[in-house]
Amino acid sequence: MKLNTVTPKEGFAWIRQGIWLFKQNPIGFLMLVFMYVFVAQLAIMVPLIGVFTVLVFTPTLSVGFMTACRQAIQKERIRPTVYLVALQSTTLVRRRILQLGIVYTALILALSFALSLIVDFELLLPLITNDKPITPEAIQQIYLILLFGGALYIPVAMLMWFSPVLVAWENMSISQALFSSCLACWSNRGAFFLYLAVWSIVLVAIPLIMGSVFDFVGLGQAASFIIAPLSMAGLTVMHCSFFATWKACFIDTPDDQLVA
Repeated sequence: MKLNTVTPKEGFAWIRQGIWLFKQNPIGFLMLVFMYVFVAQLAIMVPLIGVFTVLVFTPTLSVGFMTACRQAIQKERIRPTVYLVALQSTTLVRRRILQLGIVYTALILALSFALSLIVDFELLLPLITNDKPITPEAIQQIYLILLFGGALYIPVAMLMWFSPVLVAWENMSISQALFSSCLACWSNRGAFFLYLAVWSIVLVAIPLIMGSVFDFVGLGQAASFIIAPLSMAGLTVMHCSFFATWKACFIDTPDDQLVA
């Protein structure tokens, strides 16, 4: 396995390959994403423990979805149990992937603490409780969260983008996987910038615009019935495209080639 460097325009190719991969088994992939969202929402309802559980098992679930991508390419059936594949591996891989989850949890907690020093979360309570009108100050805090939260998450994303599969598939230590993941993202930063910009438009800007249009014409209640399925499909395709980034940033193996 060797690090590969691609041109910025490859960011578009990753999205096309993600669409192609999604088409190989749309029902299977939608099932996996729906399961993750549903279980994560249930877990978060449990104070503290639920959130920590979701964070700790995020690398494990990432390996599971990437394995499902391999199975789709090889025309194999995708089962819900694919999420457990990393935990069913060797003792060393199982221990490392759980330790990586603890590292990810620590990084998210550090990010949240740093963000709390910048943003006044008390101003956002009206959005949660709905017992007070939303103030201009609260809207300003939302923009601050999006701006600073996104900026602070970039280094976390670079560390964690490839590290779960590097641990599970390439038998790397945690430190090696984190370093290799960060190096791969930085070496291909142009392609990643274009890739993430497109997904930001598809998953954030377009749904917001559609929601505003529906509200303007008085169909705000019906908006969720249209936007939610489209957003779920877009989110699933994005997850499929993660596998394309892996195959592009590291030298391909002949058993799981993508078609653009």
